[in-house]
Amino acid sequence: MSSPHATAAEPIRVLVVDDQELFRRGLTMLLAAETGIEVVGEASDGDEGTKIAATVAPDVVLLDIRMPRRTGLEACGAIKEAVPTARIIMLTVSDEEADLYEAVKSGASGYLLKDSSIDEVAQAVRVVADGQSLISPSMAAKLIDEFKQMSRPERDHVPGLRLTERELEVLRLVAKGLNNREIAKQLFISENTVKNHVRNMLEKLQLHSRMEAVMYAVREKLLDLP
Repeated sequence: MSSPHATAAEPIRVLVVDDQELFRRGLTMLLAAETGIEVVGEASDGDEGTKIAATVAPDVVLLDIRMPRRTGLEACGAIKEAVPTARIIMLTVSDEEADLYEAVKSGASGYLLKDSSIDEVAQAVRVVADGQSLISPSMAAKLIDEFKQMSRPERDHVPGLRLTERELEVLRLVAKGLNNREIAKQLFISENTVKNHVRNMLEKLQLHSRMEAVMYAVREKLLDLP
């Protein structure tokens, strides 16, 4: 399925927030050259990024995790509050589990290392604009480890809000870092059906993102973890 934004008439509107001017300018120029993507603003710190986001209401925000005045993690929450529809991709040089976990808690939809290629960044923008979360399988494994540490061993009850078997199957594959297309192929169903399962799952659990669903599933022992 193509993104609802990915048309010439309605490009994906992107805000770039990074305190390293050369990196920010370079990323802005490269993204501006991509079909179906329009850079609507850039900012050098979290405060400025939050203000600009509230003004231009971007579809996707590329947000550096380490910045002066207001960190990316702090700005992430503020931007989500100001523009609930904005999808946020954290940009970082670090793949530390603690940063990754905090990014998910702050409402980020994706987590991208700064040494990613421009093709990977552009694809990340398109993926999150389409309503998916962006997380590599290696990072998914780290998230699972982090959530397992948090999982309270004394809780062995089954939560009242039950997911269907198919929804649980989808959740397990989401937890492995698979995207909608890969899940559809593995379960022999359409991408649309996968999207519907994910949407239903989030509604049932009253969660906002796929990664939050994984956190919930680990905490409530819904996944068969090693």
